Order: sequence, then C-alpha cells, then structure tokens
Amino acid sequence: MNRDISLQLIEENPGNGEILPFHYFDIMRGDVCVGKISLRFGDNFSSYYNGHVGFEVFPEYRGNNYAYRAMLLLLDIAKTHGINQIYLTCKKSNNASRRIFEKLNATFIEETPIPRECFFYRPGIEDHVVYSLTLPVHRCNVGG
Repeated sequence: MNRDISLQLIEENPGNGEILPFHYFDIMRGDVCVGKISLRFGDNFSSYYNGHVGFEVFPEYRGNNYAYRAMLLLLDIAKTHGINQIYLTCKKSNNASRRIFEKLNATFIEETPIPRECFFYRPGIEDHVVYSLTLPVHRCNVGG
C-alpha cells in the first residue's frame, strides 16, 4: 500500500530547548514531492499541545491518502527510535487531520485552549484537539 510513497529525510534539527529536536521529511511519490512531515523527539511543556508529528499535503495532491500513508511510514521510524507513545494534535476544526488520527486508532484525550506559555501561542489561536497513540516498541531479535 505504501510502496508508491516514501519519506526522504531533508533535515535533522537539534532543537533549542523550547522546540524539540525533530526530523523533517519530504513525502515523495516517485520523484514528486507531495507534502512534508516531521517527527519531534522527546517531551516538554509544549509537546502536549503541539504534538510529536506535523504534516501537510500540498493542495494539488490532497484526497489520495498521502498523509495517512506517510504517517504509517513515520510511525515505523518512530518505533525504530524506541518511541512508544506520541501525541497527535491539530486545530479543532481540522477534520481531515482528525480523521487520520482516528484511522490510526489514536485515543482522543481532549479539546483544549493553547496556554500562553506555549511557544506557538498567539491571541485568538483556535483550540486544539489532543490524541494519544501508543506504538509497540521495535525490537531486533539477534541470534537464537
């Protein structure tokens, strides 16, 4: 199902204390970039509200399940890094992202305002929804 798309690492950002370290990927269909996706590592105050994943599919490529399929690839990467739980968040009005979270069987936690202490807070920012997704930890079986 995901054979026609891949993730191409374009940036490994070390973060700065406020912003978590992250890997940033192009979502590729063949040699065409159809969107972007990122995976944030670790936890801090803002990670609950900002989530561990960010993604976008460019408007002309929407409607092809690219975001969901890229999420499956990204979750495999997360597991190889020993990540076993992530937060997925979006604006409460972002029904497309919410459908992806639900298709991944993420657990809805709450709808919440963004606290002023969050690095991405701005007056009038829309409330976000927060989901949690537990991943099985990737383990290598060596020898026997």
